[in-house]
Amino acid sequence: MFNIENVLGMEVNVAWGENDFTMSRGSFKYKQRIGKKTKLQLANKTAIENGFELEYTGGNKRCVFVVTEVDGKLRLESKFANTNDMNRYWLTFAANPAEHIYGCGETYSEFDLKGQNVRVWVAEHQNAARISKKIIKDTLRGKRPEKTLPFDKYESYYAQPTFVSSDKYYVHCDINAYSEFDFTKADKMTLYFQEPPVIVSESAETFEELSKKETELLGRQVALPEWLYEGGIIAMQDWIVDGKDTKEGFDGCGNIDRKLAKLDEAGVKVNGVWCQDWCGCRCTGFGYQVMWNWRYDEKQYANLPAKIKEWDARGVKFLGYINPFIALEKDIYEEAKAKGYCVKDKEGNDYLVTITTFPAAMVDFTNPEAYEWYKNLIKKNMIGIGMGGWMADFGEYLPIDAVLYSGEDAAELHNRWPAIWAKLNREAIEESGKLGEVFFFTRAGHTETIKYSTMMWTGDQHVDWSVDDGMPSVIPATLSLAMSGYGITHSDVGGYTTIMNMTRSKELLLRWTEMNAFSPIFRSHEGNQPSRDVQLCDDDELLAQLARFTQIHVGLTGYIKSLVQQQNDKGTPIMLPLFYYYNEDAAYTEKSEYLFGRDMLVAPILKEKATSRQVYLPRDRWIHLFTGQEYTGGKYTIDAPIGQPPVFVRADSDMYDEIMAAVDR
Repeated sequence: MFNIENVLGMEVNVAWGENDFTMSRGSFKYKQRIGKKTKLQLANKTAIENGFELEYTGGNKRCVFVVTEVDGKLRLESKFANTNDMNRYWLTFAANPAEHIYGCGETYSEFDLKGQNVRVWVAEHQNAARISKKIIKDTLRGKRPEKTLPFDKYESYYAQPTFVSSDKYYVHCDINAYSEFDFTKADKMTLYFQEPPVIVSESAETFEELSKKETELLGRQVALPEWLYEGGIIAMQDWIVDGKDTKEGFDGCGNIDRKLAKLDEAGVKVNGVWCQDWCGCRCTGFGYQVMWNWRYDEKQYANLPAKIKEWDARGVKFLGYINPFIALEKDIYEEAKAKGYCVKDKEGNDYLVTITTFPAAMVDFTNPEAYEWYKNLIKKNMIGIGMGGWMADFGEYLPIDAVLYSGEDAAELHNRWPAIWAKLNREAIEESGKLGEVFFFTRAGHTETIKYSTMMWTGDQHVDWSVDDGMPSVIPATLSLAMSGYGITHSDVGGYTTIMNMTRSKELLLRWTEMNAFSPIFRSHEGNQPSRDVQLCDDDELLAQLARFTQIHVGLTGYIKSLVQQQNDKGTPIMLPLFYYYNEDAAYTEKSEYLFGRDMLVAPILKEKATSRQVYLPRDRWIHLFTGQEYTGGKYTIDAPIGQPPVFVRADSDMYDEIMAAVDR
């Protein structure tokens, strides 16, 4: 347990160090030069109101910690007396060898962090960040590189210095600089900081109570727009016009109309279209990408504002895309450049960051004028033409050697950048009077992202079955966010990233469609190479699957609304680890299943060509949603043909009849 007795027994080490971090496409190589560690000894313990003041000394170094506990909330605040020769701090606490650790933002291949050393530093997550020109050329030639790319399982879009223990306590560190949380020793944990930390911790009798306390500290998401419950958000881009490549011409709005007609004929419930290339496209070695010039492309999407009104009248919202970068080729950058609104390099030039294959400029959000200018682009060019929402992409790319308008150290601001980006988007909606009608979803995050962002998505998964970054990685990513305090998340149906010889199969798309019906919102993606990947409208089987599972999703509206309300009121995440309600050994390590609220258990098919899977059910009475068969706790091999994923409903649920009615058996 992380309590005052534990803190009074902590071990303190300090040192001086220097960072040498380099960024390539949002991915960081971490090097540090650290001098000799000094172990400090507890010299004095002085009682103060609600706690103690602890003085540690060693050599010529001295530091003081103020430890208080008020109404069950433990707070440790460090006050270092001579920081000129100390900027590295290791605080080691006793730990329960049997406990499990979760959180630290978003982790993809691991869920239980016990035995791991976790890096807390916002970065591009996936291997695509390290794509070289040679790999792109090989891919275009149909060649597969000899070696796969290196993969860092703790390099994540969303890194947050917060974790939760199976012993029902949370620890949040109020820091922004690079840090590492070392859980590799069974009987101790070491928290490593590059700034004097403030640590807050609380415990609870239940995980529900713990989430309530954690989110009272960190923040909660707001209520979702009502229209989000009325179907699925289907991705549409203008990469094909009447069966021809876009080089033959553009007809974006007509393309959307034709796809909507096809979806309507198939019985698909559509509440929105997500059109990431609304502002234009660029074709690169990486694929079909967005032209980052944040106004609608009048050539590609002629008369878009009028069409948005037309689609809205039939119950279909239009969603777009934006990020903190600006395309160098277009007029919005020319304005930003003339006004000095971009992040600078050390020579005073606009800092150009390479993303996949092209450079772009980044808006300096520490400049109040630039911040308001960018916010107004969203208010005028997105909300102003009637958008119902958008993807607020990126946020993790601030170079640590950048020069900022505010004069702040970019290395110290790097982790906070995604939260500043989320805040800007949130303010644009609030200032337009549209909170509750318009929403946005982010992928990058740090501590304050929780209170500003309206929803997360789990980032750019590969269009495959890989554990580290394919469809299976969605579940640990979602559950780790949940234990970090972020309660409303979803993923791209079908994934996003196609590289090398990887392509999205029909089977993967069918299975991902099944899984995402049981999440707060259903939203698809066509991917970065849509002409190579199977798409939802490609044949009758895909359309029938999409129709059925969007209908199931709509059928669960009452249940999902109750989960969102519980998250808004109490901070209870919507997608949950099994141990949240079931204190069983197997529940604490399970990362391929999840609870969808208190009353549903989802065990997606995560392996190619699988038509069954082993499912662990906690001790309870469970009814298979699709077959009606009853199960009790234990492990079962469940048949799962396409269209019948292993999904179970708690027999004692107050909403049992409503949930079961969502499926026409």
